[in-house]
Order: sequence, then structure tokens, then C-alpha cells
Amino acid sequence: MILANYISYFFGGAFLVNAIPHVVSGTMGRAFQSPFAIPRGEGLSSSAVNVLWGTVNVMLAYLLLVHVGEFDLHSIPDFISALTGGFLLALYLARHFGRFNGGNSPGA
Repeated sequence: MILANYISYFFGGAFLVNAIPHVVSGTMGRAFQSPFAIPRGEGLSSSAVNVLWGTVNVMLAYLLLVHVGEFDLHSIPDFISALTGGFLLALYLARHFGRFNGGNSPGA
């Protein structure tokens, strides 16, 4: 397997995880942080912008996972590459968005 394929799967997993909060917030009709807000990544974007941004992330994940190499969910290295990308981005996003949504200090 080519290293570039694993890198692609890593970022495919990251884009797939990044899609979740944007699509969920958008479909719930809630404003949420996005790269298009002011200030970038901290301000709120409309629910429609978040649905669009989440959908773009799903499309990028699809391209990176399905059209680079031959991603196989039954292949442990392929799965671990995507899972690692998704997990690391999820941890980062939890800390980043937790600053704005109260998740970094629950009960405070």
C-alpha cells in the first residue's frame, strides 16, 4: 500500500468527522461556528451555511476514502488510518468548540 493512500484515508476520516457537527447543527436550525464566520472559526454561521459546509466535508471525505487507492473497511490499516484522522480531529474540535459552547468546563 502506498503511504499517500493512508494519508488520504486519514484526512478522509477527518473530513467525515468534521461534517457531523455542521450537518447536525444546521439541520436542527442552529447557528454554529464555521470557517466562514467572523471571526473565522469562532463566530456563528447560519444553519444553511453549516449544512452546506457539512455536505462539502462529506463530499471531500467520499473523494478521499473512495477514489484514492482502494479503501477497504475490512482492511485494518485502512480503517485505522481513517479512524485516527477522525479521532484526532474530533478531540481537537471538542476542545476548540468547547470554548464557545461550555464543553471544556462542564458544570461551571
